[in-house]
Amino acid sequence: LDLHVIILNMNDNSPVFKQTNLTKVIPEDTKVNATIVDREHLSASDADLETIFYELTTTVPDTNGYFAIKGVNNPEIYLQKALDYEKFNSTTLVLYARDRPVNSLDTTNTATAIINIFIEQADTRSPWFLPCNFINRDKSICISSPYTGRVNISEISTEPLVLEPGPICAIDPDYMLNEKIVYSIVGGDADKVFSVDADTGNLTMNKAATSPDSYLLQVMATQVNNIQKYSIATVEIKVINKSHYAPYFESRIYNGTVFVGLAPRSFVLQAGDPSSPLMITAADNDFPNV
Repeated sequence: LDLHVIILNMNDNSPVFKQTNLTKVIPEDTKVNATIVDREHLSASDADLETIFYELTTTVPDTNGYFAIKGVNNPEIYLQKALDYEKFNSTTLVLYARDRPVNSLDTTNTATAIINIFIEQADTRSPWFLPCNFINRDKSICISSPYTGRVNISEISTEPLVLEPGPICAIDPDYMLNEKIVYSIVGGDADKVFSVDADTGNLTMNKAATSPDSYLLQVMATQVNNIQKYSIATVEIKVINKSHYAPYFESRIYNGTVFVGLAPRSFVLQAGDPSSPLMITAADNDFPNV
């Protein structure tokens, strides 16, 4: 009697990853669609020779959608959306390997691998002049206002000029890198009346301004390590006549009259002359004809 025994392979083994915990460090400016972890390091094996189905999730809030796998049967991880170091600088991914599809009703064996992703800040942004105001919600763009100042005609200031809203200053918004910034005047000063200190941004005078016309300087802040990373700020310098006298009121005391029940924004009248509005005037001996 010949007896033939057929042994059926049961699905009693879980998939196995070569590595269950991986760490990858990637630059912030990694290109979208670039491979982050290749298939070789993430493929799982199954002693039952079952087809492996993969699923990728993230455990860190607000980092979903940045990383994905190439397919349900291909665990290669790639970058799906551009990174921003200011939004997050690390995340943890969980890769599942199953021997049945995700929604299968059959008994399913599962393995997991943890992938820790750390992001290095890249030199992606040009300098910001300060103070500046953010114009978008994620604070990635900061716009500054022009600087303003004034000098006396035919006089050389020996000190750095006082500017509004503050001294010329720029920063590298890639804070972790904080590259050195240098300053230069690139326009608006054909006669070389002004100089800017390359390191501090202090604006000084080389010679006196001889024309009452204002100067509209263009000051460039650029990173030492990369001249292509630069920003331009406008500095308006008004040329004025020197003030020798302080303004003064033409009278020390002004007397006025108002009536009960007047509407808002009604004139205050001169006391003793109810037909004339009260006028408060000042004068300046630097401008005798004004």
